[in-house]
Amino acid sequence: MLPEFDAEMASTRRLLEACPEARASWKPHAKSSSLGDLALHLASLIDWTNATLASTELDLAPPGGPAWTPPKFVSMQATLAMFDVKVAAARKALAAASDAELGVLWSLKVGGNTLFTMPRSACLRSFVMNHLIHHRGQLSVYLRLIDVPVPQVYGPTADFGM
Repeated sequence: MLPEFDAEMASTRRLLEACPEARASWKPHAKSSSLGDLALHLASLIDWTNATLASTELDLAPPGGPAWTPPKFVSMQATLAMFDVKVAAARKALAAASDAELGVLWSLKVGGNTLFTMPRSACLRSFVMNHLIHHRGQLSVYLRLIDVPVPQVYGPTADFGM
């Protein structure tokens, strides 16, 4: 998983670097997240790697405890710094995980109710990586809509050819 992780994080960082601070509050639709909030979600989402590997469940609203609250956007510089810290920690945790640890079942819960249970390896692939890739795709569309050149992700873009 490490080569894939490294490639996806590099692509994600390129998109985050392209986000203009002056457009952080821009939204393509009233129901959409702002550009800054979407970028921050990408930067913080990778931390779920650590949550997956450090325990066997995550309850976003544990009974009798505080609900998970997303971080608040401050700046693109802070978002990039957060991303770098979380990627380094996630990579270290992933590199240290054994095959046996990756096979342990992990559950996502809300209010004590289980939304899903799957092996950690499947969780890292779907809940973390695919989730990140989905939102990175959204971010690339946001950038296109505000006329920011879209960096390469899996190959050339209309803005950055071969």
